[in-house]
Amino acid sequence: MRSVTVVIIGSGFGGQCAAIELLRRGIDDIVVLERREFAGGTWRQNSYPGAAVDVQSPLYSIASEPYDWSQMFAVQSELEDYTRHVVDKHGLDDLTVLGAEVQRIEWVDDSWHVTTTAGDYRAQFVVNATGPLSTPVVPPFPGRESFAGAQFHTNAWDHDVPLAGARVAIVGSGASAAQIIPAVQPEVGELHVFQRSPHWVMPRPDRKFRPWERRALRVGFVRRALRAAIYWKLEARIIGFKYSKVGLWLFAERHARNLLRDQVADPDLRARLTPDYTIGCKRIILSNTLYPAISSANTTLHDRDDGIAEVTPTGITTATGREIPLDVIVWSTGYDATDGVISYPVIGRNGTALRDVWSDYPRAYLGTTVPDFPNLFIVTGPNTGIGHTSAIFVIEAQMRYIMSAIEHARRTSSRTVEVTRAAEERYTAMIHDEMTRTVWQNGGCTSWYKSASGRVIAMFPGFSFTYRRLAGSFRDDDHVLRPASTDTEAVAAS
Repeated sequence: MRSVTVVIIGSGFGGQCAAIELLRRGIDDIVVLERREFAGGTWRQNSYPGAAVDVQSPLYSIASEPYDWSQMFAVQSELEDYTRHVVDKHGLDDLTVLGAEVQRIEWVDDSWHVTTTAGDYRAQFVVNATGPLSTPVVPPFPGRESFAGAQFHTNAWDHDVPLAGARVAIVGSGASAAQIIPAVQPEVGELHVFQRSPHWVMPRPDRKFRPWERRALRVGFVRRALRAAIYWKLEARIIGFKYSKVGLWLFAERHARNLLRDQVADPDLRARLTPDYTIGCKRIILSNTLYPAISSANTTLHDRDDGIAEVTPTGITTATGREIPLDVIVWSTGYDATDGVISYPVIGRNGTALRDVWSDYPRAYLGTTVPDFPNLFIVTGPNTGIGHTSAIFVIEAQMRYIMSAIEHARRTSSRTVEVTRAAEERYTAMIHDEMTRTVWQNGGCTSWYKSASGRVIAMFPGFSFTYRRLAGSFRDDDHVLRPASTDTEAVAAS
């Protein structure tokens, strides 16, 4: 069993930010565990046709790691290049163990014991950075395993499967499907889109940067000014999501309705593509090409009334009895992003299982730490998602808290740092009280933002700068620090 100071689980942006911040503080006795055979996370894994970010790239990037972006909304290949740039610059490959799927972590004798498929580790601190969109989900449709054609989840796109002239079904209508549909529609023979419920769609204000713009954006103050302008424009969206239905109309719904009216001529199809819930309740899609693709002659939209009854060896039988022959089925059915925030067993102090603690719903102080699980930090944990701006901004805010906690423990010669139960309960109560005012709770939809409990677990109910402020300082009264080899005697934090 190899002993290190910090184990980081996951090599995406969360893991990269954690490693970079630890190295800056002189903590280099760390290891990054990656279950796949390549490092980089989401933007190396998700290579489906049309994959791109839906937040402007100058903001959707690590603040301390600027990049020479070619367009406002980067496509997957450029985001993969950016990931590679960050990893190479900081030598993160040397810290990363590939093919190391975590099977279990357990608190034993003042340390975390991390069991993986590539060996075991003992660590003082663990940073879980697996991310909320890392465990794909495919509903158990009857007969799914009998299908004789090709089938795969968008998270694991099979590029060896030819689509030219093929009969293809895309099951799902969320963000990934909205990018795939217009990317493959011109190529396939038939495209069948199975929509459980429609999403609101807004125009995507993308553009290529001109050469002179790219040169200007290499200048620090120009780049920072653009980043700030994008941030504050996006931040204004929370006014509509939480505080004002008028704001939702001004910022979003009128644009979405105008786009639907302008791009879908068929009134019946337009009605089937019109959501019956408040805009923002589900994730808003940004696309200029989705509606034209769905309206094309080779595309058929199947809504809930004509959904999947059974998968057969030759295709899909719908709820209305239609037999649809298919060559390829693409499952764009999302992830276990709430109840499955951490996919492996986590056993804390006195044998406490995180799964049991979260049996009602996942919860954590600052979405990051949980009582009875000392020295464990969850990046993009419960209620840290953000529906209106860059997720990386929130990750960087979490890093301020995580690094403060680790530094505090080291400065006070403490073996462990642990949030108190009272602090976690107070924080969680505040989060869900604030959530009652948001469109995610009251917008009239069922979304992946909610756990099985019906509580919104994925989102933070407020401005991102509010979260940054909350995470910006280590509160002594909210934590207990302990010396080595004791679970009972607390030492005063200084």
